[in-house]
Amino acid sequence: MNHNTPLSPRPLRHLSEVQSRVLSAAQLKAHGVSAARTSAQCRPGGPWQQFLPGVYLLHPGPPTSEERLKAVLLYAAAREKGPVPGQCGENGVRKPDAVITGLAALALHRFSSAPPLRSLDHIDVLVPRTRRLRSTGCARLVRAHAVPRAQEITGVPVAPVPRAVADAVAELVDADAVRRLLTEAVRGGHCEPVTLVRELTRARLLSRPHVVDAVESILAEGRAIAEDRLYEMVRSCGLPDPIWNVDLRLPGGPHLGGLDAYWPDQAVAVELDTRAPRQDEDVNAVERELGEWSEYARKREHLERLGITVVHITPKKLRDSLEQQATVVRTALMASTDRDPAAYVVVLPR
Repeated sequence: MNHNTPLSPRPLRHLSEVQSRVLSAAQLKAHGVSAARTSAQCRPGGPWQQFLPGVYLLHPGPPTSEERLKAVLLYAAAREKGPVPGQCGENGVRKPDAVITGLAALALHRFSSAPPLRSLDHIDVLVPRTRRLRSTGCARLVRAHAVPRAQEITGVPVAPVPRAVADAVAELVDADAVRRLLTEAVRGGHCEPVTLVRELTRARLLSRPHVVDAVESILAEGRAIAEDRLYEMVRSCGLPDPIWNVDLRLPGGPHLGGLDAYWPDQAVAVELDTRAPRQDEDVNAVERELGEWSEYARKREHLERLGITVVHITPKKLRDSLEQQATVVRTALMASTDRDPAAYVVVLPR
């Protein structure tokens, strides 16, 4: 006797009573529904329909947006053999190996510049590049070396905004649509410009002129946002007023560099570090980042030899830990009394 065979099949009506009306072939089998019975239910005029290979809607009408998302995830997560429960993440916790990305993900992130889910012809889903499944129906597979850690939105695993934007931009040729997505990602506080540039670089999208134009715009805007946060840090945290946006020079000598804020009495400076993160996959980006870092390091070393303390702050730190950054600056200002007087420098507006 086969003890794995149910003593009596459960009636099919119990499936319509469960919360989800989207099930995979494996899930139907686990409910005691044979492949032959599933096929019979999906005949023309029948109560069910096959929506994607191996994925079924347990009703005859069109799917809702939520059902399309679940169907795409079930299709992308199904392996050729056996069930798929995902990959092991940290602490042994299973993580999904199929993650919604692109415009569908941005719609779930509530981007006003992304079309509503119901209007999308395709739903992009990230899968490991080793998967042998193909795009079909409304499921468009995007292969990745490593599927990023997902954010869960209404129970759906969704790619982080920078990755979702990059995957959306990869499919867009409308320059205005690209600019709107990148602008909303930055203005809406979803991510920092440099994080967005990193993903666009990784996706090799910076060779497209309309993407480059949009990136230049958001980098300029991102710097303006960071400067506003720096002003807010000084005001809200009770720091003494600095001189804003200055150039330093030695008397009759060379230019020492520009600074975002400078306290001449304490010889303390703040410089916003807006360099894009280095990308190991892009040799040009590595060389560019190393060149930018060398310039930063040379300027900082020169100023510190003159007795000027330089505090580097990233836009992300200003966004996430404003008071902590204010404490760093306040500590540098207070420590100035214990240092030798700085060399005399000429302060000019930048």
